[in-house]
Amino acid sequence: MEEEYIKLILGLKLKQIRTDKNLSLFGLSKLTGLSKSYLNEIEKGKKYPKTDKIVLLSEALDTPYDQLVSLKLDKNLAPIGEILKSKILKEIPLNLFGIQESDLIDIISEAPAKVNAFISTIIKIAQNYNFSKESFYLASLRSYQEANNNYFENIEKQVQDFTKSYHIDVTKPIEAKELEEILIEEYGYIIDEKELDKHNELHNLRSVFIPQTKTLLLAKHMDDAQKAFIFGKEIAYNYLDFKERLYTFSWIKFENFEQVLNNFYASYFAGALLVNQQSINKDINDLFNKKSFDKDLFSKILNKYNASPETFFQRLTNVLPSEFNITNLFFLRFTHKKGSFKYHLNKELHLAHQHSPHANETNEHYCRRWVSLKVLNEITEKNIPVFDLQISHYPLDNFSYAVLSSATKDPFRDDYFRSISIGILIDKQSKRKINFLDDPNILTNNVAVTCESCSIKNCAERVAEPINIEKQVTNEVIEKVVSELNQKFSK
Repeated sequence: MEEEYIKLILGLKLKQIRTDKNLSLFGLSKLTGLSKSYLNEIEKGKKYPKTDKIVLLSEALDTPYDQLVSLKLDKNLAPIGEILKSKILKEIPLNLFGIQESDLIDIISEAPAKVNAFISTIIKIAQNYNFSKESFYLASLRSYQEANNNYFENIEKQVQDFTKSYHIDVTKPIEAKELEEILIEEYGYIIDEKELDKHNELHNLRSVFIPQTKTLLLAKHMDDAQKAFIFGKEIAYNYLDFKERLYTFSWIKFENFEQVLNNFYASYFAGALLVNQQSINKDINDLFNKKSFDKDLFSKILNKYNASPETFFQRLTNVLPSEFNITNLFFLRFTHKKGSFKYHLNKELHLAHQHSPHANETNEHYCRRWVSLKVLNEITEKNIPVFDLQISHYPLDNFSYAVLSSATKDPFRDDYFRSISIGILIDKQSKRKINFLDDPNILTNNVAVTCESCSIKNCAERVAEPINIEKQVTNEVIEKVVSELNQKFSK
């Protein structure tokens, strides 16, 4: 067992016993002859006292020596001990959020019973929703992205340095071949485009990296943009000197949070490499200056870069906050199988936290009026890429989003399709920056989150009854009658 864990447990127990006896650090210092600062270091888990000092503490606190040094925790501290033992605080770099581990220990030790109840509640929620370690890591990553408006200047700078160092012309589409040559010549990679397709079990994977021989196995049927993105990520892992990394794309599992974070940074690097910041800033500015939405111009911009729609839309979530100060936005990726009634939200980002929709953990039915689902329905019929723009208005909350959505075929699975969407809250800031938001030709549609929680009357697209709304109405009626009874019999 790690020495650090042992120190933390002793610190937590010492502080709990001291506070239970209503004894201050100053008082304990007088009783033991140990300095107040030294005792504080012990309680914070930074120091572990020698045997003679533990004896002094045991006598001063009237607590058996064995109980004090035992790693067994009482029911108030047990869940906290499990968290410390699981190393979760080590796996997530708390400093990314401006948090010191000692701060958390202080909070925990100040009110262990309350923290215990809180942690137990979170654990039960996680169990009910089958919330895995990977899900926890990804949720932490999204919070980190949101806290930084999904813009990371240091990565942008490293991309600029890389393109200058390798004389890459960012004014032209960057082809996969150019990046492949760098991987081979600079980093000693072997590229194999045959082996992966021999294994039917790996049909969902685009690439597998074998570190021992620096062999990158690639799936067939990828277009140049998809290959370029994979090569860009591999360059990032090497150029940024990441030791902890993932070896498959898409990922199978994460061993620790550093892998999750480095995977994100590598993806960010690849996107910034393929979609140059200065170029896209100018392109989007030209689009926003139009009085009406220019679909042809948007299509031209989208096709200008050697990047998939997902990479391009993800790049918008970087540049809109940084260049245009538009931070009230969301990014969504849905997948859908032809003939199915299910739509899966498997990637999301909400820069201002309050946006809908979020991933549906309740098995309710997403609103069929979303343009994200509309383009998926269209592409299953047309089997060609589909793009649309819609103003989605939420009557219940009285706010609207301009939502751009693109749907394409999944190149790796037959009869599967995906839609990528970015939603921009229509407020004073977005109206100042985007001239076409007042374009009357843009379809406006009243939407909800799920059918079960939808108050829109006579909705032709509804696929489930509004049971949550009906329950709410019933409860309001009951509350009203109870209130009237209270008034009647209180006189």
